[in-house]
Amino acid sequence: MHQDLRPYWLKQLYLRYRRWYADYFLRPRCTELGSHHTIMKPWYVHISGANIRIGRCFTAIGEPMHRVQIGVWGREAGQGRIQIGDCVLMSPGARLSASDEIVLGDGVMMANGSYITDSDWHTLYDRTARAPEPTPVHIGDNVWLGDHATVLKGVTIGANSVVAAQAVVTRDVPANVVVAGNPARVVKELDPQRGFTTRMDLFADPAGAEAFFDAVDREVLRENSLLRWLWSVVYPAGASGR
Repeated sequence: MHQDLRPYWLKQLYLRYRRWYADYFLRPRCTELGSHHTIMKPWYVHISGANIRIGRCFTAIGEPMHRVQIGVWGREAGQGRIQIGDCVLMSPGARLSASDEIVLGDGVMMANGSYITDSDWHTLYDRTARAPEPTPVHIGDNVWLGDHATVLKGVTIGANSVVAAQAVVTRDVPANVVVAGNPARVVKELDPQRGFTTRMDLFADPAGAEAFFDAVDREVLRENSLLRWLWSVVYPAGASGR
């Protein structure tokens, strides 16, 4: 496992720069971007289009070959919208593409490469036009979309449900179930009486969570030196002891 050899102060400098970048470049592209966001490598997060609202404690993880993409391509200028609830996670390669409306509830988790769209973007016989009727997508609270899962137009997914890896959802999914396959079908029912621990619980006290992770960093990185970190940059094998 890769060890973080940065001194504590250097990591803090990087985190401040990362937040500045997100607030300077990404916030203006949103109608709203909530507080306490964690946008990792925000230079690999792409946001475009009108009427994009993102709640508090949003987490996005961009990677060079797997950018997070949030886009609205409305039928006319200023049309279409994406609404993302509180404490939502978008993993590397996750994408939202809205023609008219995509709504994500609180605590939704999108795994690597998962994709949601509310349109086919072209009709079967006229490849230059969209279908005239909107087909919005609504994702309930605490829904989990697995690796490379796809949710297509007109779908509503109920709260707490799980979409398995590689599944393609073409019809509504009830709450508290697991669906899998192409097209996705219910393969398991979940027991809501057992209760769910969600990202809403994780970020119930966002300031406290930030203070906790800062304390962890301070302890874990306290013995790191600038010289050792620089050595690991120019000679990774030597720094790892191999």
